[in-house]
Amino acid sequence: MGIEITADPSHPEGGRPLTPHGQHAEQLGAAERRKAILAHIRATGEVSVSSLPGLFGGSVETIRRDLRELEDTHAITRSYGRVRIAEASNYESTLTYRKEHLADEKERIAQAAVDRLGAADTVFLDEGFHPLLVGRALPADRDLTIITASLPTALEMCERPRTTVIVLGGRVRHVTAASVERWATRMLRDMRPDLAIIGANGVDLDGWLTTPHASVAEVKETALSVSQRALFVGSHTKFARSTLCRFGHVRQFERLITGTELRSSTARRIIDAGGRLDRV
Repeated sequence: MGIEITADPSHPEGGRPLTPHGQHAEQLGAAERRKAILAHIRATGEVSVSSLPGLFGGSVETIRRDLRELEDTHAITRSYGRVRIAEASNYESTLTYRKEHLADEKERIAQAAVDRLGAADTVFLDEGFHPLLVGRALPADRDLTIITASLPTALEMCERPRTTVIVLGGRVRHVTAASVERWATRMLRDMRPDLAIIGANGVDLDGWLTTPHASVAEVKETALSVSQRALFVGSHTKFARSTLCRFGHVRQFERLITGTELRSSTARRIIDAGGRLDRV
C-alpha cells in the first residue's frame, strides 16, 4: 500500500507534507520516501524534478538518487527535468489524466489523423482518449460508421446525426470503460473496417507496440488484422517505452502520427524499424 502525502496546515508555510502517521517527510526512511515520491507522481501524472526536494525534505542529490532507484525498477521515466509515471504492466494512467495531459499535442495528432481519412466510411476507434479525439475531429457532413469497444466513444459519437455506431460487446474494463475478451474480438472478426485508429501504451525502439493487459492487446491485434488500413496515434511520451503485451509492429501501420516533441534520435530508430512516421 502506498503512502499518502497530505499538507500540514499548522506549518507556517502550509506545505510540509505528512505521512498518514503524522511524520514530517524529512523523517521518512529511504524506502518510505521513494514510495511517497512514487505515490505523488502517480497522483499528479508528471512533475518537475526541482519540485521534489521541497516536498519531501531531502537534498537535491538525495532526491536524484531516489529517482534513479525508481527509474531502475521501471516505475518512472525522466526527461528534460521532468519525471512521470511509467505505464508498466500493473499501472495505467487514469482517463482524467489522459484528457488533461499534453492536450495541445494530442489535438494536433488527432487532426492529422483525420486528414488521412480519405474515402474511408467505416472507422474502428480504439479505446482511450486519443482515438476519441480523432472521432471528435471526423467530418460531420458525411455518412460514417464508427466501430468501437469504448463506451465513452460510442455515447459521444452516436449524437452525430450522420454517424452509425457499432459497439463491441464484452467485459467492460474499469479504467477505460471499454469492452474486451472473446465477445468483442468475435464480433470484430466478422467486420472489415476501412480504417483503424489505434493507440498504445508503449512503442519500443525495435518497433513493437505494447499495452499492459492481454485482453486489450487481443482487441487491438484483431482490429489490426481485419482493417484495410491502420493509423497509430500517440504522443511523443509513448515512444521508447514498453509494457507487458505486444499486439503489433510499426510496419503494420500506414502512418504513425505523433508530435514534433518526439526526439529526432528516437524518430530515426522508429523509422529504421520500418515505421512511416509523421511528427505534427
